[in-house]
Amino acid sequence: MADGSWDVVVVGAGAAGLVAAFRAAERGRRTLLLEKNSRPGIKILMSGGTRCNITHATDNRGIVEAYGPPGRFLHSALSALSVADTIEMFEAEGVRTKIEETGKIFPVSNKAADVLAGLVARLNRSGATMSLGEPLVQLERDGEGFRLVTPRGEVHARQTILTTGGQSYPGSGTTGDGYRFAAQFGHTIVPPRPALVPLTTTAPWVLDLRGVTLPDVTLSIMEDGHPLAARRSSLLFAHFGLTGPAALDVSRVVSGHPRPGTLVVEIDLLPERNESQLLDWLREESTASGKKQVAAVVGQMLPRRLAEIALEQSGVAVERKAAELSKADRGRLVRTLKHLTAPLSGTLGFKKAEVTAGGVSLDEIDSRTMQSKLVPNLYCAGELLNLDGPIGGFNFQAAWSTGWLAASSV
Repeated sequence: MADGSWDVVVVGAGAAGLVAAFRAAERGRRTLLLEKNSRPGIKILMSGGTRCNITHATDNRGIVEAYGPPGRFLHSALSALSVADTIEMFEAEGVRTKIEETGKIFPVSNKAADVLAGLVARLNRSGATMSLGEPLVQLERDGEGFRLVTPRGEVHARQTILTTGGQSYPGSGTTGDGYRFAAQFGHTIVPPRPALVPLTTTAPWVLDLRGVTLPDVTLSIMEDGHPLAARRSSLLFAHFGLTGPAALDVSRVVSGHPRPGTLVVEIDLLPERNESQLLDWLREESTASGKKQVAAVVGQMLPRRLAEIALEQSGVAVERKAAELSKADRGRLVRTLKHLTAPLSGTLGFKKAEVTAGGVSLDEIDSRTMQSKLVPNLYCAGELLNLDGPIGGFNFQAAWSTGWLAASSV
């Protein structure tokens, strides 16, 4: 336990907290970083398949737009620490970066451990003190500042920055602790729910395809025939249902729905062609390759097992020859290829969620400083906020930038 009084105490040594702590210390603030785990940045190490998708190859506007309307909240944070600034921050610590085809930016080494090591190296140079294995148990006002109680004792802080994360990957220690502290000061907590989380279904045909990856589909979440969300990207079939970027990016709609079991997933297996183009192609192929089984014809564009399932779902016998297809058969098959559906049962929950939707209401945080509008000298940053973006490094960028801005304001 680091006793005494501090200018700034940062609670939570994740992405936002590490940046906030070294930024505050570099600005001459006597800074303490509290972390309940025995080591910092556990979720950083887990992220991106242990590669850590640091940010996305776009400008500030691109980050804001990726979040939709809530993205406006990030304008000041991104002005304080932009995508370019973030890359420079890591490069300065010897973490060289690369841009992949999807726009995701990773360390050249493909090691999240290098990203964390860079952050810790800068923290150590900054003069901030990090206390590990020390959870915050109690937070209360102490005059204009705060009294923070841990199992090892208590400290006093002129200003406190909460960077405790959300509830995703609870195994990494993100169990929603910060919501309690913010709520006790009157903050509204938008009910947390899993986001960027795999979807579950009991549809046998989906489960039969486990291990099959499709590089380009459009996946939509439908309710009573109306789309609630859609995403065009890659998709992976799994033993529980659907994962991969397309499924993860629409998952917040499912986890936030009061009756997820009433929802349907609709997959456009061939988004590059419209129905008219597919009908023309199928008619031409049926003439040119009439002796082939339809499954083999469709299998030119899709994995064979998926082609067979599309036939089954459209009511066309797998063993049918292409030349035997009637106009009605071709119409049903094309509709299935463009609108393959399966009922949903829900998601895999917080345990497998990459981020948390929900959290401290943005209306109660000053976006220019990250300071609470309700409690002077209390700041919130990172995933604790009601702000979640799509897959691709957007959520890490929000964490780096909001942590930096909070510390720039203390």
